Amino acid sequence: MSTAPQLSIIIPAFNESQRLASGRARLQPILEKIGLDFIEVIVVDDGSTDGTLKMAHSVFGDLPHSLFVQQPKNMGKGAALRLGISLATGAYVITADADQAINPKHFPAIMKALLKSELAPGSRTDGRHIAYNSALRTIAGTAFNRVVRHYTKTSLRDTQCGCKGFQLAPARLLALFGRVDRFAFDAEILYLAELLGFSIKPVTVTWSDVPGSSVRVGRDSLEMLRDIRHLHRTNYVNPAVALSPQVDIETVRISLRQLRVAGAVLARGASDVLVVLPKDAALSGHSLAQELGGQLRTANLAEVRGRSLLAL
Repeated sequence: MSTAPQLSIIIPAFNESQRLASGRARLQPILEKIGLDFIEVIVVDDGSTDGTLKMAHSVFGDLPHSLFVQQPKNMGKGAALRLGISLATGAYVITADADQAINPKHFPAIMKALLKSELAPGSRTDGRHIAYNSALRTIAGTAFNRVVRHYTKTSLRDTQCGCKGFQLAPARLLALFGRVDRFAFDAEILYLAELLGFSIKPVTVTWSDVPGSSVRVGRDSLEMLRDIRHLHRTNYVNPAVALSPQVDIETVRISLRQLRVAGAVLARGASDVLVVLPKDAALSGHSLAQELGGQLRTANLAEVRGRSLLAL
């Protein structure tokens, strides 16, 4: 009988066929330390044109738990990570770039932090700023972080680190409510986490500036700033089914599987249970409500804040 994964590592990949193998080499020691049976690797090919999906199968296909999915076109890092999170099954989720530029040796420390906190984002700072390989980039990065902190109200000095740890249910909820498809995804996740009242414990990480990144600093930074400026204007609501507090959770799981709905979260309150669904799952929500005697409606961040969460 196969062992259930404890950790899900989600790797978004856009035209990363040349860097996946070296990333696997950097990841291998920690795979062996934690144990191959306790880890699942999910690679989300974000509409690549260079054979990334085929390479991902070659590089990670030997693992006991691996999953490879492909977006029909390039949707962006945020969209890829939301898809990966919706499919994750480990109690802990870590997002990691294809090149594993953040040293995977920090994964156990992130998992330890997640014992007490919903989020454990990696932080590359020396306490003040991120020291990049050029003074100009360091100055630009520091200025960008100040803007991000202004709009998201986060106190973190490193919002864009590609390595972030989550407990599974909070990760799913953040993915469900998230709207940003591209690189401002990281900032939006922290913005939503603050609004939902999640505890956040950053973990100091070391990193290597691996060449070949698909990030275009000038253009992508402007796009991120545009998206971040609009966060507070976004109406974060999702379809949800309100059910009795006595509902049988396994019955809900079975119904969701039959309806082919992935990534839902059960949010238990004092007087009811909300099953928060993906944005495009309202029709399935109607069927779920009819089947279980519930009510289909929408749920916002304030209604979900403070509830006990369970990934379905």
